[in-house]
Amino acid sequence: MDNQIFELQYALDTFYFLMCGALVMWMAAGFAMLEAGLVRSKNTTEILTKNIALYAVASTMYMVCGYSIMYGGGDFVMFLQGIVGDGVTGAAEPAKYAPSADFFFQVVFVATAMSIVSGAVAERMKLWAFLIFAVVMTSVIYPLEGSWTWGGASVFGLYTLSDLGFSDFAGSGIVHLAGASAALAGVLLLGARKGKYGEDGSVNAIPGANLPLATLGTFILWLGWFGFNGGSVLATASVESANSVAVVFMNTNAAAAGGLIGALIVARVLFGKADLTMALNGALAGLVAITAEPSTPTALEATLFGVAGGVLVVMSILALDKLKIDDPVGAISVHGVVGLLGLLLGPVTNDGASFSGQIIGAATIFGWVFGASFVTWSVIKMVIGIRVSEEEEYDGVDLSECGMEAYPEFVRGK
Repeated sequence: MDNQIFELQYALDTFYFLMCGALVMWMAAGFAMLEAGLVRSKNTTEILTKNIALYAVASTMYMVCGYSIMYGGGDFVMFLQGIVGDGVTGAAEPAKYAPSADFFFQVVFVATAMSIVSGAVAERMKLWAFLIFAVVMTSVIYPLEGSWTWGGASVFGLYTLSDLGFSDFAGSGIVHLAGASAALAGVLLLGARKGKYGEDGSVNAIPGANLPLATLGTFILWLGWFGFNGGSVLATASVESANSVAVVFMNTNAAAAGGLIGALIVARVLFGKADLTMALNGALAGLVAITAEPSTPTALEATLFGVAGGVLVVMSILALDKLKIDDPVGAISVHGVVGLLGLLLGPVTNDGASFSGQIIGAATIFGWVFGASFVTWSVIKMVIGIRVSEEEEYDGVDLSECGMEAYPEFVRGK
């Protein structure tokens, strides 16, 4: 009977893991729609190409070496045995779910981190420069950082984050801050879009082409986040784990709602209007803010955490514009600034986390990912360049990078 119960739990937990992974994979569509809606129509095809290509690159590179670096201690042969044979690689006791399900769940997180970079460098980066960076990010930069956090390895043999009180339930820092750090490095080397900032210090708005699409993308991300946070419970086939999943789902939704309301109110106060793009980023900020610890707050606390994220993201977007850091979709603010907030909110309700551990963990993630990304972007810039020409940027990168337009009948008549 005990063996039958174990097999049933194994099957249910594996199925739950796979379904949550599928929800997180669907977030790739959310990022694609959000970014396609927030860029100008002449750059739509290229941003869509980047998003679907980066998912393929992430899936391949994480299979080749990323998963091994993050969890296998570099034992590539043992890793392959686990994936091909679906066995337990070096485990001292039976696994609670299929190892291949774990790989799938982890690989969609890698793609999420890389998707964050896509929007921040939109409208002026060369497609192949971006994809080369995606290879390095998903095969080495993210997996090594992940090995120090979720993988439990020491940071270059110096210290172990878990021993310092670092905790990140589903990845406010490990995924979102990491992706934003890589994006910031690229944006600083890339420079702002032409016409974004005036010589007198003014900030010129460059509206997105399709706000319905951006709104759809936000709803898709909101839905996918239930898999992102809920799947990180890692089980559902017991009363305890099922209750934990339910709390995580509830708090994830509450934080997103709070983030949107907070951003919408702040935008109304500052601009005198209800700003849809700020509202969308507010919802995403609420989701990022709760991701570090969605299992311990009450629903009201989760809502307030979301509100804090929504307020902060508006302020951050405005501050980055003052610094002339051009981020077309607000990705650095949503995932980086609010990702840090999420880490700092963790110890408020989680006794197992410490503020000092969260700060050290955040500094470790940012320092490694930003530094390694800056070097990688710099090498790519020296070898093939990372920015399209001024003429190509003016005409739109759809034609120069992809040879086709997303809306040809609306762009020009002949």
